[in-house]
Formats: sequence, C-alpha cells, structure tokens
Amino acid sequence: MNLGKRTRRAVTSLLAFTMLTGAPQAFAKEAQAQARAQAQAAARPNVLFILIDDLKPAIHGYGDPTAITPNIDRLIARGTRFDLAYANQAVCAPSRLNLMSGARSTTSGIYDFGMNLRDFMPDTVTLPQYFMKAGYRAESIGKVFHIGHGTVGDPQSFSVPPHKDHVIEYVSPEALAVGRTREEALFNEFELPDEDVWEFSRTLPKGVAWEDPDVPDDAYADGRTADYAIGRLDALKGGAQPFFLAVGFARPHLPFSVPKKYWNMYDPARLPMPQFERMPDGAPAFAGKVGGEINAYTPVPADTPEAQYPDDLKRKLIHGYYAGVSYTDAQIGKVLDELERTGLAENTIVVLWGDHGYHLGDHAIWTKHTNYEQATHQPLIFAGPGVARGASTRQPTETVDIYPTLAALAGLPAPKGPQPMDGINLKPVLENGATRLRGYAYHFYNRPHRWGQAIRTEQYRLVRWTHDETGERVYELYDLVNDPGETRNVASDKPAAV
Repeated sequence: MNLGKRTRRAVTSLLAFTMLTGAPQAFAKEAQAQARAQAQAAARPNVLFILIDDLKPAIHGYGDPTAITPNIDRLIARGTRFDLAYANQAVCAPSRLNLMSGARSTTSGIYDFGMNLRDFMPDTVTLPQYFMKAGYRAESIGKVFHIGHGTVGDPQSFSVPPHKDHVIEYVSPEALAVGRTREEALFNEFELPDEDVWEFSRTLPKGVAWEDPDVPDDAYADGRTADYAIGRLDALKGGAQPFFLAVGFARPHLPFSVPKKYWNMYDPARLPMPQFERMPDGAPAFAGKVGGEINAYTPVPADTPEAQYPDDLKRKLIHGYYAGVSYTDAQIGKVLDELERTGLAENTIVVLWGDHGYHLGDHAIWTKHTNYEQATHQPLIFAGPGVARGASTRQPTETVDIYPTLAALAGLPAPKGPQPMDGINLKPVLENGATRLRGYAYHFYNRPHRWGQAIRTEQYRLVRWTHDETGERVYELYDLVNDPGETRNVASDKPAAV
C-alpha cells in the first residue's frame, strides 16, 4: 500500500462513518477534525529504531578494520554516521532512560539499576509515547527498555505489550549443565523468589563467558527477534497508522553466546589486543574500575587484576565480542532486507544506536561503567527521509538529542515534556554534516561520594569530579586528537583549556 492510499483511507473511513450514522453536526465536526489528524499522521514517515546492547563503534563503516559488519555498513552508506556520539551514562538502564525521556541522568536523578522512570518522573512522555500521541502505532521487540537488576520496563510506552526475549541465554550442553546462573537471575530470565534479587543471585553459580555451538541463528534470542520484527514489518505495511517499531538486540553483551559460524569469521591471531593496560598517567585512582560484571562469568579469574589475565583469555573474550557484533549485524541485515522487500524503506526513518561503549581490556578495564572514551563512545546512524546519504559528521552528540531530532524528522512539533528535555534537534546536521549546533557532548558517571561530570568536544574530554560532602574538585583532561588512547591526564599542563 502506498502513502497516498494510507492517507485517503484514514480520511474517508471517519467521514463515511459520520454520514452513515447520521451524526449530529457537533459530532460531525469532531469526526472531521479527527479525520484530519489521522490524515496528518498517515502522511508521516514510519520509524524503525534499532537498539544494540554494549555495541561500541566496532563497525567496519566506522573505521574498525577487524569488524565484519556488511549490513550496518550499508545502512551507513544510505544515511548519516555520527562519529562523535556519546552515551549520557555508560550503563544500560540509565542510558536507555536517557534515550526514552530525553533527560540526562543528572536531570532525572536516575543513575543506576533499580531506579525506575515512573518513580522519578511519573508524568514522563517517552519517545514512543510522543509518537503514539501523534497517531503512530508503537511496538517493542527484544531488549528496548532495560528489564532486570531491579529495573522494570514501561509497557505504557507502546500500543501493545512489548515482545520480550532473553538477554542471558545458553544452548550448549556444557553451559546448560551449570543450571540457573547469577546473571540469569539478575536479568529476570526465570521466575524469582520474593527476595532481594542481588542477594539471591549470589547464591547461584557463575555462567560461562562464551559458547560457540553449531546452531542456527534463531537458537538465540537475537535471531528470533529479527524473525519477529520481519513478521511485524509485513503486518504493519498495510496499516492506516504509521508505525514506530523499536527492535532491540542483546549481543554483543556478555555472555558471548553466538553460533559457531560467526566465531569462524575471525582469525584469533589477527584480533586487536589491548595496547594500554593501565590507568592514564595522572588520573585519580577512583576514576577507574576493577572487576564488576566481567567477574560474573567463568573462566574469568575473580582475584586476578585485569591486566594480568592470560593472553589466551583476553583473546577469547575479544573474539567473542567481535563474533557477537557480526551475529547482530546479520540479524539487522535480515530486518533491513524486509524493510526493502516490503517497499517501506523509502518512507521509513531508520535509527541505529548502541546504548554505550565497551572497554575490551584498554586501561585494564573490561565492559563499561567509566567516563573514558571506550565506555562512552557509541555508534549512531540515521537513514531515510530528510537524511543526507553517505554522509558523516563530527558534531558532538548525546543520546538525549535523539528524541527531539527524530520528532523533527517526522514533522512533529518540538517535544516539551512535561519532563525536562535536555537534548537538541540535530535535523540541520542530518541535512549538512558540516553544521555545528553545539560544541560538546555531556556525560556522567559517579563513584562513591564522587560525581563525575564530563564534557567531550571535538578535541578534548574534561571530567570534573566533585566530592559530594566536601565539594573538593579533581579534574581530568585528555587531548583526544593527540592522545586518542587517553594515556595521560593533561589537566595540570593545560589550565587554560580546563
């Protein structure tokens, strides 16, 4: 069904109803107004929003020579790539709430797991809700909101109940023999006892950090998510409403449970190993991270400093991450193929977003939860109507910018909350990548009694750590042009830049 037919159907159905029922004049006027509103909605573009868990720009189209990502690359080729996009906070749950609310963590007060959106900002109109109010049908597939670790989803953000699948999942006999694991408990992968989930999870064994069984893609959740999204695109193409379809993929999040064929795409001997395995010179000790999520898996040694992991373990973890990237890329390719097959691509805005970055051993850190480049740098791609093709931009960008930008691309009024809206509309950048609307991106991560607020410009990252009791401030400044690996804090050398 083409756009014109969808628009005409929305108008004529309501007008015909008023004529057939002999509705009074007042009702007829109301129906006509409703018909006009539906017609305006029907004329708007669809939205396909692809969310990827723990994906840093380990993408060939972002310049990573190791990554095998032909499908994300072809999306980049028909859209605009943001080279300096940053998570407002490098942890899954708050980052996704930054996206959905348009509010930074330092605005909402949501910094961690177990801090739920409606408890802090009960009247929030989320991104999909805003599109629903404009006449869209909003659906959620896979991991969209973070559910687990005491954090709940937000079903009212969608027109129908979200279609959820696993984040932590094993299929190999060796992994299944372990039984229920602590990370499965934290992600609500099975019915939990009525007690503190963190305490309960500690009573369970660790799961394995990776597996590579020879199984089809749909043996894991991401393959099933892609299949379900394909079915929904086929069903939605003929609807009277435009759609907002959010599709969330779990890999490359740990565990690296990925079909064997994706592991086989990489030669372990050619993988990029960590090059700088210590904290930056001059950095405060509290700015780093020791252990954490990586210690929830075997055979990771819990009592061994990360820099001292055996090389074969480091290589295996890096191999698993890249295998997960390519597996997810293949699932995205299936969804993009269906978008084209159904004829929806021409009138659908596609957004691809990774919720934050990932360290993979640099600075002797694995996973995320810091204010450094590897943890905060995220991929962000827009494609479709109103977006320049084959373009890139170094406009510093934050997750919270996506909400107002997507609204503008769809021709909707600028969102005004009622929650505070911290993002800016980057539609002019999507039309011309050389445009600059703001000179920085802002992000945040805290440590006990320390509030780490960061500004990332095209050249620098400045982190200001404020002690919440004494007010004492400590600064980190990194020159990302001359020191892209953030090996040296130059705050004391460059007071003018600070």
